[in-house]
Amino acid sequence: VRGLCPLQQILHQEGDNTLIFEARFESGNLQKVVKVNEFEYQLTLRSDLYTSRHTQWYYFRVSNTQAGMPYRFTIVNFTKRNSLYKHGLRPLLYSEVDAKKHKVGWRRAGNEIQYYKNNAGRGRHQYFSLTWTFQFPHDRDTCYFAHCYPYTYSNLREYLVAISKDPVRSKFCKIHILCHSLAGNTVYVLTITNPPKSGKGTERKAVILTARVHPGETNSSWIMKGFLDYILGDSGKAQLLRDNFVFKVVPMLNPDGVIVGNHRCSLTGKDLNRKYRSNMKKCYPSIWHTRNMIKRVMGERDVFLYCDIHGHNRKQNVFMYGCERKQQTKPSHVHPHLFPLLLSKSCPDKFSLPDCRFRVRKSKEGTGRVVMWKMGINNSYTLEAS
Repeated sequence: VRGLCPLQQILHQEGDNTLIFEARFESGNLQKVVKVNEFEYQLTLRSDLYTSRHTQWYYFRVSNTQAGMPYRFTIVNFTKRNSLYKHGLRPLLYSEVDAKKHKVGWRRAGNEIQYYKNNAGRGRHQYFSLTWTFQFPHDRDTCYFAHCYPYTYSNLREYLVAISKDPVRSKFCKIHILCHSLAGNTVYVLTITNPPKSGKGTERKAVILTARVHPGETNSSWIMKGFLDYILGDSGKAQLLRDNFVFKVVPMLNPDGVIVGNHRCSLTGKDLNRKYRSNMKKCYPSIWHTRNMIKRVMGERDVFLYCDIHGHNRKQNVFMYGCERKQQTKPSHVHPHLFPLLLSKSCPDKFSLPDCRFRVRKSKEGTGRVVMWKMGINNSYTLEAS
């Protein structure tokens, strides 16, 4: 999509303090920059490929920095009316010098942060600006800015290679190819369970977890990594879970979107989390194969729980969307409110039960959560994280 390598900056001259911007790298997103004055820049994000929408995710590199000077960046083409930037969220900054010298990675940065409607929109299309001021920590540094902590497809592959080479974890975590994406990237599925003792594994129930259907929601990948670190660990509880369940995990449903720096869509310009009812195997391979894999698992054993992990751009806390009929007559142990209630009890400082919703809206009929529920999985959820 982006050509083989970034073009060399030929126009830059010695003694010129203009910042050099670049986003032609994995998961990068920035379309255009205008220098307004010496320390002020106006930035435009690229919409998701083959759409004119979904400008939210940004990730770009800046070099030729001057330390201690008051820079202002303004991104001018956000499309969402509301944002957590109005409620204390700050952009992320990564300095190569700080990483090398002080082992400091990504950190929140920026002051005088404002999110407001601008005059760039026409007709029904309204645009919103995010503006912030900051100072670079070092002269002639290379720094990165991002909307959320980046987690790339390469990060996932390195993580999976480490598991496959680990003599302990590779015994109970089998990594398989679920399918290939439109661009030919591998979509992985992990099967995690302890080897059964004398053929007793067939009565183990299945737990199915998926993540990163929306590329810009990188927090879903970090939650998935946290889950995998835990379930592949040597604690007594992790052992017990592996003894009693078979975990089927698809850690990245939309690798193409992640690689090109999309916020919401695949390379067909479609939201894959509305395509779980579709039979178009060629257009949405990861969704088709995930649904098929779940059907196969349901034929072999009970599926105890399905959860698709997301990030949320406008609400705070961690919370869940579940599914319930208007007249709920099921026994209490399969009541959809039960699992979120347990989560809120075990981590009340992070998980918010009041933010959970259980109504099935018509617009959500094609989501993984609703389709799996209609296939017969009672505990079917979307997990959202601020």
